[in-house]
Amino acid sequence: MSDPHPTRPPEKEDKRSFLQKVVEFIHPGPDSTQELIEVLAEAEDNDLIKADARVMLERIIGLTDMTAGDAMVAAPRMDVIDIDMPYDALLDLVIQTGHSRFPVYQGERENIIGTLMAKDLLKLQRTPGLSIRALLRPAVFVPESKALDDLLREFRGNRNHMAVVIDEFGRVAGLITIEDVLEQIVGEIEDEFDIPEEEGDIFALADGTYRVSGDTPVERICEVFDVPLQGDEAEEQFDTIGGLVVHEMGHVPKRGEELQLAGLHFTVLHTKGGAVRWFKVARSAGPVG
Repeated sequence: MSDPHPTRPPEKEDKRSFLQKVVEFIHPGPDSTQELIEVLAEAEDNDLIKADARVMLERIIGLTDMTAGDAMVAAPRMDVIDIDMPYDALLDLVIQTGHSRFPVYQGERENIIGTLMAKDLLKLQRTPGLSIRALLRPAVFVPESKALDDLLREFRGNRNHMAVVIDEFGRVAGLITIEDVLEQIVGEIEDEFDIPEEEGDIFALADGTYRVSGDTPVERICEVFDVPLQGDEAEEQFDTIGGLVVHEMGHVPKRGEELQLAGLHFTVLHTKGGAVRWFKVARSAGPVG
């Protein structure tokens, strides 16, 4: 006897337990994102999940409404490498910023020709005749409108953990990494700049400048650089150099912003949690005293 329904596809097996079916029948699932968030809040109130788990789940839900443009580092604050940069200057930039990947441009900053992995610079030590251009990897470009959940999936799939963000006119709008996306879920991630205080707060760099922690006491800066940063009659006294610089600027600065103060040139390297974590500091003239 022939099958009366030969073209009917096989039904998918329902793997829910009887108890799950009953619970879902009595308590249907939420019909909107807002209802889902309310369910999570109720679950926290009932001690079914912890507060940090609820926050993370809410961020995951919100990820679907965010784009690469929402999480990127804007183009003016991108750390990029000029393909014609001398090796010593290139090495200094890698050390100062602490990044593992860099967009590389030729001519104009908009002309991104590839990506350089910091670890690949070690190959130059063993093969001096090797050029920087030979170390370049293909650059990945994504539009500002790229959904973050889709971008995260692509980052995980193709193992390219950095992308150049392009605006609607084809110009470079910024840069986004897998860390930028994950921070939208788990909050800010500790990185290369997060050095314990006991390990030091002022580091000499090869180019004669210094990397200085924002938590460094002002009096230590005054002692090391032999400069008067705060007079005795100042209306406000600040304990840390980060607090003093923020006060002088009048706002929490972003990476790349600069300030001249008492003969010192401060460049913001890294901010976190509304505070400046690291500066690059150079004296206007002469060596450090």
